[in-house]
Amino acid sequence: MTRTDLPSHARVVIVGGGIVGASTAYHLTKSGISDVVLLEQGQLSSGTTWHAAGLVGQLRGHSVMTELIKYSTKLYAELHQLTGLQTGWKQCGSISVARTDERMQLLRRTIASARAQGVEVEEMTPEQAGEKWPPMRVDDLKCAIWLPGDGKANPTDLTQSLAKAARMGGARIVEGVRVTGVTQSGGRVTGVETAQGDITAEIVVNCAGQWARKLGQMCGVSVPMHSAEHMYIVTGAVPGVSPDLPVMRDPDGYIYFKEEVGGLCMGGFEPVAKPWGMEGIPDDFAFQLLEDDWDQFEILMENALIRVPALETAEVKKFYNGPESFTPDNNFLLGEAPELRGFFVGAGFNSMGIASAGGAGLALAEWIVEGAPTMDLWPVDIRRFAGFNNNPTWLHDRVKETLGMHYTMPWPNLEQDSARPFRRSALYDRLNAKGAVWGSKMGWERVNYFARNEAESIIEYSFGRQNWHDAAAAEHVATRTGVALFDLSSFSKLMVEGRDALAVLNRICAANLDRPVGTSVYTGMLNARGGYESDLTVFRLGEARFMIVTGSAQTVHDADWIRKNTPEDAHVLVSDVTSAWSVLAVMGPDAPALLQSLTRSDLSDAAHPFATVAEIDLGYATVLANRMSYAGEAGFELFVPVEFTLGVHEALVGAGALVHAGYYALDSLRIEKGFRAWGRELTPDITPFEAGLGFAVDFEKPGGFIGREALLALRGKPLHQRIVLLSVDDPTPQLWGGELLLRDGVPVGKVMSAAHGHSIGRPVTLCRIEEPTRAIDRAYLSEGKFEIDLAGARFGATWHSKPPI
Repeated sequence: MTRTDLPSHARVVIVGGGIVGASTAYHLTKSGISDVVLLEQGQLSSGTTWHAAGLVGQLRGHSVMTELIKYSTKLYAELHQLTGLQTGWKQCGSISVARTDERMQLLRRTIASARAQGVEVEEMTPEQAGEKWPPMRVDDLKCAIWLPGDGKANPTDLTQSLAKAARMGGARIVEGVRVTGVTQSGGRVTGVETAQGDITAEIVVNCAGQWARKLGQMCGVSVPMHSAEHMYIVTGAVPGVSPDLPVMRDPDGYIYFKEEVGGLCMGGFEPVAKPWGMEGIPDDFAFQLLEDDWDQFEILMENALIRVPALETAEVKKFYNGPESFTPDNNFLLGEAPELRGFFVGAGFNSMGIASAGGAGLALAEWIVEGAPTMDLWPVDIRRFAGFNNNPTWLHDRVKETLGMHYTMPWPNLEQDSARPFRRSALYDRLNAKGAVWGSKMGWERVNYFARNEAESIIEYSFGRQNWHDAAAAEHVATRTGVALFDLSSFSKLMVEGRDALAVLNRICAANLDRPVGTSVYTGMLNARGGYESDLTVFRLGEARFMIVTGSAQTVHDADWIRKNTPEDAHVLVSDVTSAWSVLAVMGPDAPALLQSLTRSDLSDAAHPFATVAEIDLGYATVLANRMSYAGEAGFELFVPVEFTLGVHEALVGAGALVHAGYYALDSLRIEKGFRAWGRELTPDITPFEAGLGFAVDFEKPGGFIGREALLALRGKPLHQRIVLLSVDDPTPQLWGGELLLRDGVPVGKVMSAAHGHSIGRPVTLCRIEEPTRAIDRAYLSEGKFEIDLAGARFGATWHSKPPI
């Protein structure tokens, strides 16, 4: 099509003709939506796609991302049969090597993870790796792994083939058209503006690559990403290089290699990246590169010469320095923007666009067609970020670290260090003075544990027990035997008010919220498949006034889910009040007595029983006290207006023997009790039956709830996936989550959460078992021999029908 052929209307307009935009267009047409227009301001693939290295590695840390890339490899292998255009796809396999003992342990953990996700993998000796990759020096290596399903593709050819497939399905693709505005009405997108004319549309999809953040700003949508320079070289002929040479990754050296016309393409992800485009990305930046920067590239080149000595005499034919967009957490952005209905985003692919594009285009198309995700996409869901994450100064500083995360050692509980502190609770300075060691979630600084001495003040990462183990153990035991104070102010708090608040929330939540004022209810928000969109606590503060307390990372997601499922004519107002309230959790068997000493309110079991929330005096402050505990002990969660927080803290500290505790202890406490957590055990693909939380569902309440029909169809039927509590028989191993679970020697699932159970003296885990062809019933669980694979070593595990403490 030419520029003058723009239609005045399309059901879907896609902005951006890179590989993700082309993939989304193809998958939309494949799903039956043919009225699609794709607009590209330059030419197809002219932004970032054309200079991508084209590596396709299947295995990722989250199973859904692995599944998306596995789909990509299948699509790329078959696409030419549909279009007649070659994609350059070659399943050459990949090798990853380890220089250190720590990396060797990681690769062995990767093997177990790959098997849990159905990815073919095998360990190799350095010598075996050298046989598969002849140019490589191997005398300094510890081990390697081989993934035969990995490969590489030609980004430009692949984009053209996807675009042709989209055209064959009815999509119209127009190059040379720049979108200058996004139109909207009543909170919904209505189309786009261009110099060649406007197009009205029901759906607009932002696949604009490095310009995606700018396009979002045109319509008030936050797309948090920042460009950074990404460099690689292409050499002349290198001895030992053949067309079938696998992709090779040496993450300890931050580098990767692939064959390129008899030579090598070598690039990497340096630990401290170089941001680009601080003043904006020029609109006409098409098929362009940045200046060579050998100083920035030096750390990669030095490591490449160690791994492939022949590079010292090889000709460098081309230095590529092409900017790419990176997000704050190194995962891409996908889904409908919470700020604007009908405006979808597929951007920020962190140098993983070629590998992810096939599956991401499928997932995005399905989301558009179905009106909701069809799989667990939380790791890439755009709603995991808030508007404050779009701050350009913060993004600039964070992206320096994000790029290097590709090959940074992914230690358990690894914290990002850049652009911090970001959000701080009212007690930040007080807790810092007490030795707090901080973690971060949704930008909040949260206490992981309290260091008791200088040696514990900085986390020493390892795959074994880290140096905070004993400090967290002391906090754990204090909570079980005495009383501990946790600053949980990062909890998300949403106020839902209005004449129809009860009816709307009762339809969205699985439990019955029509309880007396002053009741708190634990419940889940389910999707139409009966899977968890969130789990949360609802306070009924008035006849038409509710406070929802949910996870720190779920503020935007949960508010969006409520608004999206509120009828347009309903009288309901949803407000984010997270920053207005601190949350101080006082937990342990001595917690009621300590609090009673500070208040005239009656906190006895009779006057203030479990799941009661009431306003009480506490010192000079008036707070909401919810009798509930995530530690499984007696306790209260105190919701304190921020301006009273310091006074309440002073009163609590002065009242008795109170131990300050952090999130590491809270995690081990909740896992010992078998408490499920959203994003870990509870996902959009897990139902309350499978999670063991059927008790929190009210099938009989008037009006029903979202997901009820799906659950009714499953009620009473055998379970083929299930969340179960297991303890490890041996007290010595350190588990972190993600380990392979076996039953009678056969892989059946994986560990979702793990911690050392300090109360029982051995590791405890919450695992997800999947058995498509057999029922997971009591006999299955009690009669099988369970083992957990930890980097190749197997440890026996015992199933618990109820918590061991």
